[in-house]
Amino acid sequence: MTPPDPLRSAALASLLPARWGRPLLLLAGGVIGGELILRSLPGESLGLLGLGVLAGGWWWLGHRSRTPLQPRLPRSFDGWLNRCRELLLQFERLEDGPAAGQSLRRQALASLQEEEGSRSGLHLALVGSTAPEPSWGPQLRQALRGPLALRLQLGEPLPAVSCERRWPERFAASDAVLFHLRTPLRAADLRWLEAVPKGQPLWLLVQPEAPCDAVALAAELASQWPAADPSRLLLWDGRPERLIPCLDPLARWLAKEGPGLRSVTPLRRIEDLHRRWQAELERLRRQRLLQLQQRTQWVVAAGVFAAPVPSLDLLVLAAANGLMLQEMARLWNCPWSPDQLKAAAVELGRASLVLGVVEWSSQALSAAVRLHGATWLVGGALQALGAAYLTRVVSRAMADVLALSVGVEAPDLEAIKREAPLLVARAAEAEKLDWAGFLQQARTWSAQQLASGGDLRLPAPRPSTLPAPL
Repeated sequence: MTPPDPLRSAALASLLPARWGRPLLLLAGGVIGGELILRSLPGESLGLLGLGVLAGGWWWLGHRSRTPLQPRLPRSFDGWLNRCRELLLQFERLEDGPAAGQSLRRQALASLQEEEGSRSGLHLALVGSTAPEPSWGPQLRQALRGPLALRLQLGEPLPAVSCERRWPERFAASDAVLFHLRTPLRAADLRWLEAVPKGQPLWLLVQPEAPCDAVALAAELASQWPAADPSRLLLWDGRPERLIPCLDPLARWLAKEGPGLRSVTPLRRIEDLHRRWQAELERLRRQRLLQLQQRTQWVVAAGVFAAPVPSLDLLVLAAANGLMLQEMARLWNCPWSPDQLKAAAVELGRASLVLGVVEWSSQALSAAVRLHGATWLVGGALQALGAAYLTRVVSRAMADVLALSVGVEAPDLEAIKREAPLLVARAAEAEKLDWAGFLQQARTWSAQQLASGGDLRLPAPRPSTLPAPL
């Protein structure tokens, strides 16, 4: 069932969530006291200071919610399996029905579940830029014999050139990887080392071109690849009879860690699948966000343009953006409450003030008046368009917060406080790049407002494209 679009109503009252009524009215009363001061300032200063009041008021609205909340992530294979199934439902909603990729995703999830349910023993992959010698197989099995059965994966060499630097699935699915390196380290080897799946145990079997000191070799490798672990570096001179004693540290590690690896590998694989699906979903979410952002910014602008006093501007901005946050939460399938969403947005609003987003937008709009003779940027239009621009920046930054927190049931406010300035700075910079497009949209909107005599005009109704809550 398609959810109703709360932004279609032309009545200001319908834009106000019930739970915000009393705080908003109290705040409005405080703001009205400063109205005479605002009215005594020039038009451009009114726009700047009025927007400062709007952003500052939005900050105050959520100022009371300060309790950091701990994220909850699945700890079992079945828990991650359920999350992946939830992502499949989100794909169906965002892709408007079955798609070719959906069938492949279901097959990938079913295959992973079947493989991990039937696999026994340990799987060790021997990889490198050159194919391993067939004669190494018996020696490797003898050297690494332990309490658990061991299956060796001896495949084709890793390609020197690859458009998509991603490990073959048969290697990524192994419990551990033994990477055979020949010195000096080549650029292709370094790129493959950097592409090792997150969390996959990696050992290096290093074959230097000339005899060298192990400590010096480890330091040289660390200078080229800082993630190298000296305790997992095996120095081999290339002689077959020296391979078995060379692998002794790896054999002891497999005997000790083997049982734990068998439980960790399924989690690592399904977490990686979940992460890749989230990246695909994020592209779809951003497309829907653009539609929501376009609609909300002009709701805010129309309300501010028609508002007789700055206090009513605050009501419109807070209400419209509050509803936008709730729709964004549905878009990201985020279970946060309205108060938690508001608390996260508060930190972004605070960062917007500190970084001068309001001042920049007001100055840029004023420059358009002086340089281009933009006569449509007069009176309330200047303040209204500044409010619309602030909505664009905060919505983009909030999208980054939700994207970083997908799979988390509640926001970690302390982390958001630390990251908010960077997120807002990135969002503001991205919006500056599209400033010309924003001005063109603003010109069209302003002409409509002036033609209607300043009446509040909301966007024309259109079918909602946002997914329903899961």
